Amino acid sequence: MLELSRKLTLNQAAIDSANLCDKFDEEDLKKLGNFIWEGYTRDKLSRYKWERRTQAAMDLAMQVQRDKSFPWPGSSNIAFPLVTIAALQFHSRAYPQIISGTDIVKCRVIGEDADGAKTARASRISTHMSWQVLEEDAGWEEQKDRLLINLPIVGTCFTKSYFDAEKDHRVDETVLAQDLVIDYWSKSVDKAPRKTHIIPMFRNDLHSRMMRGTFRDVSDETWYQKAPAPQPQQDAAAVKRDNRQGLVPPSTDETTPYTMLEQHVLLDLDQDGYAEPYIATIEETSQCLVRLVTGFDRETDIERNKEGKIISIRAIQYFTKYSFIPSPDGGIYDVGFGVLLGPLNESANSIINQLVDAGTMSVAAGGFLGRGAKIRGGVYTFAPLEWKRVDSTGDDLRKNIVPLEVREPSGVLFNLLSLLINYVNRVAGTTDPLVGETPGQNTPAETTRAMIQEGTKIYSAVFKRIWRSLKEEFRKGYILNGLYMPVRKSFGKGQVALREDYLGNPDEVAPVADPNVTSDQMQIAQAQMIAARAAQVPGYNPAEVERRMLKAMKVDAIDQIYPGPDKTPPGKDAKIAIQEMKMQTEMAWLQFEQQKFLMQLQEERRLNEASIVKIMAEIEEMRATAAGDVEDRQINLLNNMLGMMKLRNEKIAKQMDMLVKAMELRNAEREAGTDGGSVGGLATAPGNGGAADGSPLTALAGAA
Repeated sequence: MLELSRKLTLNQAAIDSANLCDKFDEEDLKKLGNFIWEGYTRDKLSRYKWERRTQAAMDLAMQVQRDKSFPWPGSSNIAFPLVTIAALQFHSRAYPQIISGTDIVKCRVIGEDADGAKTARASRISTHMSWQVLEEDAGWEEQKDRLLINLPIVGTCFTKSYFDAEKDHRVDETVLAQDLVIDYWSKSVDKAPRKTHIIPMFRNDLHSRMMRGTFRDVSDETWYQKAPAPQPQQDAAAVKRDNRQGLVPPSTDETTPYTMLEQHVLLDLDQDGYAEPYIATIEETSQCLVRLVTGFDRETDIERNKEGKIISIRAIQYFTKYSFIPSPDGGIYDVGFGVLLGPLNESANSIINQLVDAGTMSVAAGGFLGRGAKIRGGVYTFAPLEWKRVDSTGDDLRKNIVPLEVREPSGVLFNLLSLLINYVNRVAGTTDPLVGETPGQNTPAETTRAMIQEGTKIYSAVFKRIWRSLKEEFRKGYILNGLYMPVRKSFGKGQVALREDYLGNPDEVAPVADPNVTSDQMQIAQAQMIAARAAQVPGYNPAEVERRMLKAMKVDAIDQIYPGPDKTPPGKDAKIAIQEMKMQTEMAWLQFEQQKFLMQLQEERRLNEASIVKIMAEIEEMRATAAGDVEDRQINLLNNMLGMMKLRNEKIAKQMDMLVKAMELRNAEREAGTDGGSVGGLATAPGNGGAADGSPLTALAGAA
């Protein structure tokens, strides 16, 4: 039982104080520091077995190789990445699905909203809080990325939500389970009587806090005047277990951070029989208390009876627990792939190493040498085409060298390894279709989709737990905004957030997404089904249906691509659209007839040119053999025919030229958009005057 010489008066001044250490003398501060330290060590001892399991799981996930001397020094030391693959597969699905788009936070309206005021308020809160987590708190998304890769391995992770006075905005910081010490058998994080956050803190950080008054002045303390003390020496087995490549801690110096223990604990400092929530911070090695504040911010958080005595106090909850799979033994720390797959992974490592060692022995085994073999001792190696001289005869060597009988690598072990990997994939949900491998050439697409959907159900429950934790985290952010945000705050592009919006019911804040959707294909399929239903059943909001479809397709800048029907110009009248379609049909037919007529003219010109060549040849032949008036008359007749055919070719050339120009004019009008969709552009082309029906074909034929 903690007994102090001084009693704290719990009033508004004590609640508003930045540090209550000045209310106690040095002896009481030492007692408080020791009390905090003893509680921390008891909680840490209660989770000792969990820490060992977690350390082993982390070693498997990080492919840590331990020194081996069995069956011989330098034997196979393979770490098979089963836990690593499972963690990466979960992270690759969870991260893009949970942190998707810019609408991270959504608000739901509770109760009636006849005038739309609640809906407008919910929209403002959603926009502002989404901006806070993505823009104002620059490290939020990176912290969630780190959380989602650690969670499947360890099974538990935490987020600490608080208002940072230095940054002047709220912060959601990821806290690894190893760094938040809670009694293992606590029922929940909120109801745990003691929570200790292990915080590395540099000397400059301590100095800044002392100058601000949040930490008491400990500059004269012995532990502060020298470099931080090294961690307690571990045993040899622990040193080998923690010997990761590149992660061996360096020797301490002035740049080494101090280890501070921030404990959220219940203390009866006013000695009224009720332990109030406080936050105490001590330095680990010296147990020196540097800060003590209340764990609640307002007098209204205290419930009193008629006599003014405290009945209960509503403490501020800073930590949000993220759970992977609830621990079957009821402990506060949950289970991840590191614990579930750890024994299977270690068995797979042993089998693989045995197979490799057996293969090594089968190709490089030794044997026994009898005394009759006169060979110097040592290890002999042979290169191709190499012969070694010995002092023994061949018969002596054959009798005195006995090779060691070694079996080939066991096929039973290989089958057992396949069995273990198969069941690991079932537990982790990393079967072939889920990692992008084809299930078979003749497998129907619908069967594959059904297999993927059933396979991803293992993650559905985990996703629901994560969304539940996100909801609680956003609720804490909602409360912090109501306590610390300015009355009016500008953000983004001319947008304004009002503090009064956060003074309502925090249950109206909830993350928006479907925790049952665990793949992009499922999102698109769901959006397509909604679109199909909207086309068949009246009453749907078409704009929202289209937005969900675009969001499922991962389209950026949806508001620019699809601003909505109310922000787009009205479409053309149906009659005008039908008339344009008719005109386009007529124009297509006219273009076809023009091309056909042009081809006919080209063919006629080709035939005329062939006839001209033939007639000219006949004229030359007659001139060479002419002997009378009859031949002269025939030559004149052929010359007349030749002149008519040349004249006809000239007319054909003019017709073709006019037709090509008319087609080019029509195309130019269509590209410029000046034809108005009519087909009369070609009817007024040069050369069609006198045409009875206005058709270019008739006009050209008349010109002929």
